Amino acid sequence: MTNNAQRPFGRLLTAMVTPFAADGSVDVDGAARLAAYLVDEQRNDALVVNGTTGESPTTTDAEKDAVIRAVVEAVGDRAQVVAGVGTFSTHHTVELARSAEKAGAHGLLVVSPYYNKPPQAGLVKHFTTVADAVDVPVLLYDIPHRTGVAISTDTMVTLAGHPRIVGVKDAKGDLAAASWVMHRAEFAYYSGDDAATLPLLSIGGVGVVGTSTHFTGVGTKDLIEAYERGDVAQARRLHQALLPLYTGIFRTQGTILVKAGLNARGLPAGPVRPPLVDATEAELAQLRIDCADAGLPL
Repeated sequence: MTNNAQRPFGRLLTAMVTPFAADGSVDVDGAARLAAYLVDEQRNDALVVNGTTGESPTTTDAEKDAVIRAVVEAVGDRAQVVAGVGTFSTHHTVELARSAEKAGAHGLLVVSPYYNKPPQAGLVKHFTTVADAVDVPVLLYDIPHRTGVAISTDTMVTLAGHPRIVGVKDAKGDLAAASWVMHRAEFAYYSGDDAATLPLLSIGGVGVVGTSTHFTGVGTKDLIEAYERGDVAQARRLHQALLPLYTGIFRTQGTILVKAGLNARGLPAGPVRPPLVDATEAELAQLRIDCADAGLPL
C-alpha cells in the first residue's frame, strides 16, 4: 500500500493535449473546458499540461503560460496542475520552470534533454539546476527512445536525494531498473506507458501519467484503486479490458489519435500542428474499433 505522501500528484494523471482553434491558434477556453472534463468526468487527480502530448515543441513560451493559467483557474481548486517545462537547454528549462511556478503550477515535469545526449553527470546537473530554481516539486521524465539518453539507476537514486525531485514518469520499460531505484530510494514511480500501469504497480509504482486516459480515466482509476485494496484479479480484468485502447492510442503518434477521438466526441481538441498531421479517416475508423473493444465507443 502507498500513502498520500508517497504519491505526490495522486494516482491518475493525464498528459493533456493542447486544444487548437481551426486557424491553429491555442484555444485557451477549450483548454479550460477539456481540463474540467478530465478532472470531473475522467477522475484525474492531476493534469500534465505543456508536455509533449500537449505539443510543447510547437507552442511558444507565451502560449504555454496562457495554458497553465487557464487550467489552474479551471481546475486548480480540485486537482494539481503539473507543467511540462523540459527542453534540451538547461537555461531555457529554468526559465520555463520559473514561469510555470509563477503562473500557478503545482509541480513540474522535466524530460531528459533530448538530441544532445548529455552524459549522466550532465543529467544530474540539468535536473538539480532546475529543481534548485523553484519551490515546487519536480517529476522527472525518463523516455530514452525519444530523448536518446536514459537516466541510469545510479543517477535516479542520486536525483531522488534532492528534496524537490519527488518521482519519475517512467517510459523506459525496464521494470528491473525501476525496482532497484525503489529499493534504494523513496521515489514515486508513475507509469509513462498506459499498458505498463499494472506491472509497475506490482513492483511499487504509484500511478500513471496517461495518454489514453483522455478516454480510459475512469477505468484506469478503478484499476489502480482495485490493486491498492488488494483485489489483484479485478485490477487484471480492468487492465485486459482497457488494453485495446491503452495500446491502440499509439497506433500512430498519440496526440494525433487523442485529438481525433476528442473531436469525434465533441470535446475541445482541434487540429494538430506541423510536423504532426491530423488522423486519416482510416486511422479514425480503427480508433473507433479500439474504443469499442475497450467498451468505450466514440
